[in-house]
Amino acid sequence: MRAILAGATALALIAVPSTAQEQAEERPVEQQIGAGGRPVGANWSRSPVIAQNGMAATAHPLATQIALDILKAGGSAVDAAIAANAALGLMEPTGNGIGGDLFAIVYDPASGKLHGINGSGRSPKGQTLDQLLEKLDGADSLPPVGPLPVTIPGTVDAWFAMHGKFGKLPMSDVLAPTVSYAREGHPIAPVIAMYLDRSLRAYTARQEAYPFEFDNARKVWFSDGTAPEAGEMFRNPDLADTLEAIGRDGRDAFYDGELTDVMVAYLQAQGSAFTREDFADHESEWVDPACALYKDGYELCELPPNSQGFAALQMVNILKNVDLSQWERGSPEVLHYITEAKRLAYADVARFYADPDFARFPAELLSEEYGRERFTLIDPTRAVPEFGPGEPKLEGEGDTTYLTVVDGNGMMVSLIQSNYRGMGGGLVAPGTGFMFQDRGELFSLDPAHPNAYEPGKRPFHTIIPAFVKKDGKPYMTLGLMGGGMQPQGHVQVLVNIVDYGMNLQEAGDAARLNHDGGRQPTEALEGPSADPLGTLYVEPGIPVATVEALREMGHKVEVVSNGIMFGGYQAIARDPETGVLTGATEMRKDGQASGY
Repeated sequence: MRAILAGATALALIAVPSTAQEQAEERPVEQQIGAGGRPVGANWSRSPVIAQNGMAATAHPLATQIALDILKAGGSAVDAAIAANAALGLMEPTGNGIGGDLFAIVYDPASGKLHGINGSGRSPKGQTLDQLLEKLDGADSLPPVGPLPVTIPGTVDAWFAMHGKFGKLPMSDVLAPTVSYAREGHPIAPVIAMYLDRSLRAYTARQEAYPFEFDNARKVWFSDGTAPEAGEMFRNPDLADTLEAIGRDGRDAFYDGELTDVMVAYLQAQGSAFTREDFADHESEWVDPACALYKDGYELCELPPNSQGFAALQMVNILKNVDLSQWERGSPEVLHYITEAKRLAYADVARFYADPDFARFPAELLSEEYGRERFTLIDPTRAVPEFGPGEPKLEGEGDTTYLTVVDGNGMMVSLIQSNYRGMGGGLVAPGTGFMFQDRGELFSLDPAHPNAYEPGKRPFHTIIPAFVKKDGKPYMTLGLMGGGMQPQGHVQVLVNIVDYGMNLQEAGDAARLNHDGGRQPTEALEGPSADPLGTLYVEPGIPVATVEALREMGHKVEVVSNGIMFGGYQAIARDPETGVLTGATEMRKDGQASGY
């Protein structure tokens, strides 16, 4: 297998206290300890998990164990995924919760089909763009906190839509483990403790720029004025009551019941335009995933807009025009091509990706011919200063958690869920125990933009689950957290597996790049981009010589050592002949892959 981490340490220090990490970073690099040895495989990784009867991979070990318990009790992979997602809303509130949205891909062995669900929420039906602009009082974008970026939380409805089609156990049983942990408590995991501390500091700072109600959130997570520390027991009895009501009374407990009245009254008191009707009318949408063939029979499958999933397919159609395996994985050539493919795809994302109920998606963007055309725009020796969007023929246009579960019958669930920036918009309705998302921040305020704010519209969405087929058969669930990191992360993992022969765990542990910047879906259509070239962030495992070469090629490169912006990977592969499952999880998180 080709080398990727030569010349630099691959050891991530995000699980240690920040003071110790800062001390380590002050020492000379050549004196910092690196990875140990292994009898087989790369010495900067560990073994993937292998089992046969069922498997789960999540960002928290307790959530993984809950998923396995549900499988062992006779639940389907969908039951187990919902149970794990509920647990993560309690245990990893920095990444997700029932105040946010959900997207999932489910492979159903009974029908042999992939099913996609879009569980994203909409803006208030009774608020126009002009009314929103009046509330913004001259601001050129939506704020990251407070009532204005809130959209309807779609997660609970998506749970029930999935459960109604593929569930086996009563929803009360599926949610019971999290209800118990919320009442009795669980110990805070190390990385989540770090994120909670970051969140508290971020919200405190934002209160000065954007005054908003934060006392309710403080009572839930920061009652003594500080963030919970690693190992500290944490309880959320309000969330226990909320989940218990949902399990007992169903979907309407959230969208058309007493809890709805509490949420609406609170949001309106903060200045929101949401009504009870907005909640009652919300529903998820079943959608068809699309797939793009990379090479050697591997197809990447993603969900359509309003998510950014198709950006990964556009990257695949661009990169299939060059044989990356001719270079070492950590070479400047490979990183350059991946970066330029991402920039090309995102020029189109910023121009065309939006709620398809309001703006039709140009299907030509996913054609192999279009991918070849875009590939020709890449200069193999230099970073192009700015890529514009393509001109397809229009045919009639953050913080997150990812989890995956596969059961013994071969049902495969790829699920991603998020409150968007940080823990959400800072708002917590009294007695509910969860924070509302701030996903509406991703609307554009340019009325000519496909992603412009409109009443009852879903904003552009960053969270995307993925699925991989091999020779036309279901093969792997895949996800990777972190805003614009997600599509480029999916592609990097695929490249690691297909072009460089890495196993599932190595493909996720290997050092990543994260290109940030370029034109954004929130910017106006006309006028210059604020950051056309963007910044290429890389992890310390990328060789120093490669970093210098990329800078000479015109890229703005920064090395980031804490792993935070590079995502949170989980994956499960299923051998179609034997049913044997192989799972992997993210070294940059607290997660665990486990099976039985």
